[in-house]
Amino acid sequence: MLGLMKPDSGGPRPLPELDERAHLHRPDDRSHRIWRYAPSPLLTELVERYWIPVWSLPAGAEAVQRVLQYPVALIVIDAAAARFAGVTSAMSSVTLEGDAYAVGVMFRPSAGALIVGGSMADWTDRTAALGEVLADDADALAIDVRAAMAADPHDPSAHLAALDGVERVLARFVPVDAEGLLVNEIVAWVEASSDVVRVSQLCERFDVGERALQRLTRRRLGITPKWLIRRRRLHEATEALRAGDMGIAEVAARLGYADQAHLTRDLRSVTDLTPAQIARLFGRAAR
Repeated sequence: MLGLMKPDSGGPRPLPELDERAHLHRPDDRSHRIWRYAPSPLLTELVERYWIPVWSLPAGAEAVQRVLQYPVALIVIDAAAARFAGVTSAMSSVTLEGDAYAVGVMFRPSAGALIVGGSMADWTDRTAALGEVLADDADALAIDVRAAMAADPHDPSAHLAALDGVERVLARFVPVDAEGLLVNEIVAWVEASSDVVRVSQLCERFDVGERALQRLTRRRLGITPKWLIRRRRLHEATEALRAGDMGIAEVAARLGYADQAHLTRDLRSVTDLTPAQIARLFGRAAR
């Protein structure tokens, strides 16, 4: 077991099931189940949540999972590998096969630079072995997680045992620094504010110059302020297409696009899919 002090925190707490705005999948996809957990109070400025997908598919079958990632770093540990990933700028795709699980950490925006010990500028669209950022802790953590999950990956008590090991390691990265708290606040405001469509609005809200804001998001996230706004708009677009109660032209107008063609071009440049194709992923007829 890891020889690190356990945070006096009460531990992770189960979260209700939710439809992730980042996930692009059909509502009838029964290939897997995802359990989600909130971090212990000590880690709330470092970790957004934990997620544990478990899947079982017949021999020869597969299920493709498409995700428009949030602007944060991730850790994923499964039976075969343990990885750290920066922000993925395009749509990511994972193919599920066989019987397996993963234990994932979705960090908050503050965390990436703390975990890697420097700028996240070189981590955009990059995934590496967990040992590259956690050194000797990575092997011990992977062993603990796999031991906890081995008996029954569907068992919530196994999940909590696995996450106990994760939190023991992550406790050394708190408290989060002031700059990290600021970037957490900036990203939260963008994601919650549909009327934010220009970088100048961020500059005004947080009383920071555009160049300084660009340097901040590049250093802490590996992306630009404009990217933050664009990703939130794409999440809102896919949410509206999932709901299916508006036509594509209406979705474009609601989100402030000049016309349907601009929305189509924006979605296609990131996902390689048109709005009509995304609607069909959700089992909706394009209008």
